[in-house]
Order: sequence, then C-alpha cells, then structure tokens
Amino acid sequence: MVLHLTSLALSHFRSHKVARLALDGRPVAIFGPNGAGKTNILEAVSLFSPGRGLRRSSAEDMARRPEALGWKLSGVLQSLSQVHEVDTWSDAGAARQVKIDGKAAAQTALGRIARVLWLIPSMDRLWIEGAEGRRRFLDRMTLSFIPDHAQVSLEYDKAMRERNRLLKDMVRDPHWYAALELRLAETGSAIHANRLQALSDLAAAQSGAQTAFPAADLTLQPGEMGMPDTVEDLRAALADGRMRDLAAGRTLIGPHRADLYGAYAAKGVPAKDCSTGEQKALLVSLILANARALAQDFGAPPLLLLDEVAAHLDADRRAALYDEICALGAQAWMTGTETALFDSLGDRAQYVEVTDTDGLSTARPL
Repeated sequence: MVLHLTSLALSHFRSHKVARLALDGRPVAIFGPNGAGKTNILEAVSLFSPGRGLRRSSAEDMARRPEALGWKLSGVLQSLSQVHEVDTWSDAGAARQVKIDGKAAAQTALGRIARVLWLIPSMDRLWIEGAEGRRRFLDRMTLSFIPDHAQVSLEYDKAMRERNRLLKDMVRDPHWYAALELRLAETGSAIHANRLQALSDLAAAQSGAQTAFPAADLTLQPGEMGMPDTVEDLRAALADGRMRDLAAGRTLIGPHRADLYGAYAAKGVPAKDCSTGEQKALLVSLILANARALAQDFGAPPLLLLDEVAAHLDADRRAALYDEICALGAQAWMTGTETALFDSLGDRAQYVEVTDTDGLSTARPL
C-alpha cells in the first residue's frame, strides 16, 4: 500500500503564480537558491492535512502578493487502494475551504485519507525553547495516528477560552462553570490519552529499529498541577481550583499545561543538553520512527516534508536518511540549495529546480 501525490498544482500561492508537478511516488528533491520558493511548495503539501500548515500562517498570508486574490491548491492523492482528488483554497483571505472528490469537506477529513509529517528549521530549537512548541510537535505526531485528535483539541480549546473569559470577568457563580468544566474534563482526558498512545506507538517503532539515528526517550510531563487519571477526577480538580484560577485569570490544570521531555536514550542525557547536531539527529529519528509506526498503523508511510534537512547532516548521515526513506517507500519532499546535497539519492528521486525572478517563483521538473 502507498500514500503519495501523483500531481500537485499551485495557483497564486505564496511566491508561485502557477506551478504544476507530475509525480510518480518517488521522493522529491527540490533545489534552488535561498528565497526562491522551495519551502512554499512544502507548505502547499502540508495543507493536504488539517490545520494551518507547516508555517501556521493565516489563509490571507498565503496569498501571492501584490494581487492578494486568494489561492488554490489541487492534487491527486493515491491513498492506500483509493485515489482522491483534493482541492483546498481561500478566496481573498477567507477561511480555507476543502473539497475531496468534488464534495465539500471539513479539514479534519483530510486526516482520514492522508498522513503528513514535517521537519523544518524552526523546529531545531524545539528542546531548548518553550513547552508550547513541544506540545504542538507532540500533537502533530498524535494527529498522524488519531485523526479525531484535531477535533477534540478544537473542542477543548473552545471550552477553555469560554472558562477563561468567566475567570477574567471574576464570575463566581458555579452554575456558569459546571457544563464547561465537564466538557473540558471529557476532551482534556481524551487529549491526554491520545498523547500517551502516540508516545507508546513511537517507543515501539524505535525499539529494535535498524537506524543510523539515535533513539529518543520521550515522557509526557503533566505540568505543576498534575493531570488527573479520569474524566471525573479532572472535572473535580477544575471545580476545586476555581478560586486559584480566578486569582490567575486562567485555567491552570489540564493538557494545555503539559510538556514533552526528551532524552538521548543511549547516553541518558536530556535533549536540551545535547549538542546542536545531536538535537537535530533526535528530531530526524523521531520523524522516521513516526513514519515507521504509521506504515504499520495506517497501512502506508506518510508524506514527509523535510525542509533543508540535508544541510544539517554530514554525508554519511544524509545517505543513511535517504536509504531509510527509500526503504520505507515514503514520498519525502526535501529541499536544498544545490543538487550535490542529494547525490546519494541518484535516480531514486525526482528533481525539481526552483528559481526566482523579481519575486515570481518557477518550479521546473528535471
């Protein structure tokens, strides 16, 4: 079974006015100078999954300037034994829309027909910056295993915003809180359980894997107030903590307070204390483990988006990465400034050159 795009078209998306690529399932090596528009193609592919894509930008920001007419992406997706025509677009800054096989669909429906993972340069500081980025990283991995994780997360965030509004307004009547806290407890417990399941799947995928990249030990840390074991326990903890939360003006217990702790397994060293190269290798290892687990769970490896990943690896590690991608059978979309970075791929990949002229990108398959 396979998962790959067989065609991709961009219209007025970022720096690309028009771009069309015909694809055969092999990895895609995209090369060209900095600023030419390579990452914009990866961002387009990332929008074949739920959410705001690898840059987390608004729909308005994705439109090509100066026209700002809106944008559209179209692709034919081979997903296991089925073929789907997928369109997603935004008209003049409006919320993005999705059609699958000609029928309007929610973004969450994309998570049921495709799995997309990415590693981009801004994630290189994952282990040394704030917990929010690590939670987002974990939730992207969790979403790849459990597509409904996106919807339950949206419901949790909505309920928390409403409760926080009551707290900021110093509302003390318990009747205003009861229904919100039950919804928070139900969705929060589901988020926590989903994350733990994803970490279990990742640990299994790393165990015994033949890889050139170091394994990472991952632990979900629940935050200062902990994370109750059951829905009822979390509901009770929210109710008991109202006075504390009123003083803070926000909700201080729940999965939004969790953090992801990572360590270099073989050395027992926290990821935050590892060298820059080791931190990068751990991230690559986790993305590959996620892909291996999905090959078993979903039935096919995901689409992999690896932005400038080759530039941060030595020649041996680059070759090992390409070998693992090809062994998985994954359609990996990779960017680099020169073709030499992809020499060890040879004819196992398709090549696309991206150039820029006065702010207009051109993507030319070779």
